[in-house]
Formats: sequence, structure tokens, C-alpha cells
Amino acid sequence: MAPQIPETFRFGEFDLDVDAGELRRNSRRLKLQPQPFKLLLLLVRRAGSLVSREEIRAELWPEGTFVDFDQSVNFSIKQIRDVLGDSAERPLYIETVPKRGHRFIAPMTKARDETPPVIVVSGGTATGIRLEKALWTNIADLRIAETRRRRYTTMALAGILALVVGAMLFVLLR
Repeated sequence: MAPQIPETFRFGEFDLDVDAGELRRNSRRLKLQPQPFKLLLLLVRRAGSLVSREEIRAELWPEGTFVDFDQSVNFSIKQIRDVLGDSAERPLYIETVPKRGHRFIAPMTKARDETPPVIVVSGGTATGIRLEKALWTNIADLRIAETRRRRYTTMALAGILALVVGAMLFVLLR
């Protein structure tokens, strides 16, 4: 009897290990609750295809289960995006098609063993996986920097506004 090969999907810096029920980033385990994990797995297994809200409901909640379906799916998608560092406005991993469903859009490989997958890029070999990983790392770093810049800009504008309002109050109450 041949040993069972673990089912693992790789995308960007992430490994989704189905058998272990784990999502890892650069070999570090990330926390993802069971329902969002199941939804991510469903999307990854059907990568590139639109998974309708009805298909999600049928897969994640058995017949006769009563939940606030829309809120549960939205919460699960938000948790997945938070863990992956993704955004709804400019998705890298999960695209939302309003009122229809969701689609996993990141380039992905299915790993059959612990050796890195070989991706052919313009006639290249394993170099492709390193390039892809570097690209996804750079994109993630840019996203973090952009978020940080927006946060600092907002804080600076709020500070300036507070100073202006304070100065106006000082002049008016004087």
C-alpha cells in the first residue's frame, strides 16, 4: 500500500495543508477558524472559477442548518482576507462578485511532496517559484506600506484639524 501524499496548495507565501488543516505563511502556522478554513479550501480547490453563494451554502452548511448565511460568509471572507493580508478593493487572492459569489484569483500550485514545485516561466524551471515568491512578498510589502502611509496621513490631517479648531476656539473665546 502506497503512503498517502498530503494535499497541499501553494500560493504567494502561503501553504494550505488540507490534511493538517493548516494555513502557513513561510512555514509559520496562521490562525484561521474552521469555517473560514473550509471556505478558503473550497475557493482554492476551484481556483479561477466563480463559486456561487449557493454552492458555498451547500458545501459549508448541511441541509437543515439555520444560520445567518450572508453574515457568516461575509465574516469568513473577512477573516480569510485579514489572515492573507488581502483587500476587497484591490484583491490579490479572493475576488468578490457582488450578489453572485467569490473567486480565488492568485496563481497557485498544488504540491505533491515537500520539494518546491517547479514552475516553468519562459522556459525556466525552479527559478520561477523563487521569482513568484519574491513578487508576492513585494506586493504584500507594498500593501503594508500603503496602508501605513494612509494611516499616518489620516492621523496627520486629524491633528492639523484639531489644531485649527483649537486655535479658532481660542480666538473666539478670548
